[in-house]
Amino acid sequence: MGTHALPATTPESDAMEIYLDANATTPVLAQAREAALAAMADDYGNPSSVHSTGLRARSLIDDVRARARRVLGASTGRLLFTSGATEGIQTAVLSALVALRDRRDAGEAIPGLLLYGATEHKAVPESLRHWNALLGLGLQVQAIPVGRDGRHDLAWLRERAPRAGLVCTMAANNETGVVSDLDGIAQALEDSGALWLVDGVQALGKLALRLAERRIAYAPFSGHKLYAPKGIGLLYVREGAPFTPLMAGGGQESAQRSGTENMAGVAALGAVLAALEDGGTFADAATLQAWRDRLAAALVEAFPALEFNAPPALCLPTTLNFSVPGLGSKLLLDLFDAAGVRVSGGSACSAAKARPSDVLEAMGLPDWQAASAVRLSFGPAADDAFIAEACERIRACGRSLRESCLVPSEPKALPPGGLTRFVVDGACCYLLADAASRRCVVIDPLPELTTRLADLLRCQRYTVAAVLDTHSHGDHASSAGELRAALPELMEDVGTIDALGWPREVHQLTLGTLLLARLAVPGHTLDSTAYLLRDAQGLRAAFVGDTVMPGALGRSDFAQSAPLSFGTSLLELARVVGSGTLLLPGHDYDDRFASTLATERRAQPLLARVLGGGLDAAGFAAAKAELERDLGLTRYQTLACGARVDIRGDQATQELTAAQLRQLLLAHPDLLLVDVREPYEQRLGQTPELAAPRVRHQAIALSQLLLALPEWLALPAPTPVVFFCRSGNRSAQAAEAVRRLGHDQAWSLAGGLALWRPEAMAGEVSTA
Repeated sequence: MGTHALPATTPESDAMEIYLDANATTPVLAQAREAALAAMADDYGNPSSVHSTGLRARSLIDDVRARARRVLGASTGRLLFTSGATEGIQTAVLSALVALRDRRDAGEAIPGLLLYGATEHKAVPESLRHWNALLGLGLQVQAIPVGRDGRHDLAWLRERAPRAGLVCTMAANNETGVVSDLDGIAQALEDSGALWLVDGVQALGKLALRLAERRIAYAPFSGHKLYAPKGIGLLYVREGAPFTPLMAGGGQESAQRSGTENMAGVAALGAVLAALEDGGTFADAATLQAWRDRLAAALVEAFPALEFNAPPALCLPTTLNFSVPGLGSKLLLDLFDAAGVRVSGGSACSAAKARPSDVLEAMGLPDWQAASAVRLSFGPAADDAFIAEACERIRACGRSLRESCLVPSEPKALPPGGLTRFVVDGACCYLLADAASRRCVVIDPLPELTTRLADLLRCQRYTVAAVLDTHSHGDHASSAGELRAALPELMEDVGTIDALGWPREVHQLTLGTLLLARLAVPGHTLDSTAYLLRDAQGLRAAFVGDTVMPGALGRSDFAQSAPLSFGTSLLELARVVGSGTLLLPGHDYDDRFASTLATERRAQPLLARVLGGGLDAAGFAAAKAELERDLGLTRYQTLACGARVDIRGDQATQELTAAQLRQLLLAHPDLLLVDVREPYEQRLGQTPELAAPRVRHQAIALSQLLLALPEWLALPAPTPVVFFCRSGNRSAQAAEAVRRLGHDQAWSLAGGLALWRPEAMAGEVSTA
């Protein structure tokens, strides 16, 4: 028996975090933290109380409100404290629409339009729709178009302004940083009686709004966008503008916003406003512009093909929004995060949703740019050293991508081989490569991957033996011809090829020690083909297209399907590959990676019946047709290529906290710890180190997981395999795939490296 300490470190815990997501939120300024603590410790009184403690609290609120008036140029009108911008927007919209309802109820004809900028934060159009419906107004809610530069179409607005009751525009966009032409908007509204709401969230501390000089009726602000805590904001209401309290109750804020005031938040916001007034805490506009230019130059150096998604001259000097051809935002976010650089894929409120940016779509950007955009934003409290470190880490990200052949770069002397899987909206593409012979095959290429695959193969100096399809696709056009055309210098001359890309004069394809043969499996389509992968040890895997998918069989109701042949093909597939060979599908809608016939027989009753001899060809075709009746779209809004009957369930039981990992290590000191991050991440970040001598470590990227699966499935039943990644999402996919295939001791590190706390593993433990 021995004792071993179990520390764990990552570079992110040792190095300075480079936080470049200030448009989402900011850290709390030191002065603001101190002010909040002082308010809780000293000025803790209720501002509504009339004793001395309450009067001190009231004085603090009055002082902060006076300071806010000076900073915002709002010498008159209402200025009330809120919980943040969303509450301010709700209050403003409610106030304007109640006024319209009152006018209507008094017999007056009211304007029929409610207008908002097409690039507004979702809080604005959702508030308009909500209160419009709740108040029974039935007004038409329309988006003001924007141009390619992100600015409002003023001619469109001028034409409709006389028929508008409320117009909502933002001062500066949270995703792109585009600054609105507020003076131009004001001119477009000259002949309109519309009330004007301006979302000032991104403008605070960066733009002079001159509220008293403009006809702005409402302007909400949020403290956490400029170094104050979350939960505090401001709403400006112009003198004479309609006002209806959103919250009624004790009459706080002069009966404008009931509820006991957030004293700590008000005090902290006051400290930030004081910093704005002192002229020294925050960098000036020229300095911010220079810093942004340095960051932009570093980005271009790291990603030469990068495209900025908004004109820098029209944007806040603290915001950059960009896309890189061939690289999705998810890949870039993982890359930056591994380098300790925090950026986002657009608005933080929608970054978790797998959909393109509504803002960039409204600007008319191409689909690839809207779907792969990354936002980089910093705050005015940054300093030169911070910007310098950010630039260096951005360049390191570019170097890592070049080393991984993910952007155009010099060929690599010793590129890796193996099997790599790519997925686009549930559709799978495979690259099978042999490092020794420098030959490869691409199976089921996808148009979205043509550039990326071409760059990768050039960089890795591979000769392409074939570009194959497993069948004629029903949900997308094959890009095999496009890929061949992109790589004329790398394509082998194999003579004529058939419709699926197989060389007509070749019985099997040889890639070093790897052999690829084909097996006809008509059913999903008449030309459906499985490609059988063998090496010196025998059959390793079968690329089966959509014949068998995890949890589904390929549908057979296409014009090119052969439903009466499907059952016979499944029997032939079972005869050739057996029950345990890995089946690699053409679609994997639930991130299960691979399957086996044994697994699918347990999951799919119809498959079990036909393989067990309980259905003939006609009976199978009829039962399958019933299963496929009225198939809906997938979660990617694409055509479903099979009727899934085994839907992914709750995976919470697969997750291990650091403390649970420590306990698992006590029982299984020989566990296997697997890093499923991609190589470009692994180069930038270390793994959690477990100081236990029998723990084994592997780095198997999720995209190259497939050929490692048999090794893990062959482990003795009690041996735990613990996967980890950046956030826990990919490692959960890996753990589920291994469990589904039969090894139930597969686990995912909950929260990944993002939530890793070395202290949770600290302590003396006994290991055998």
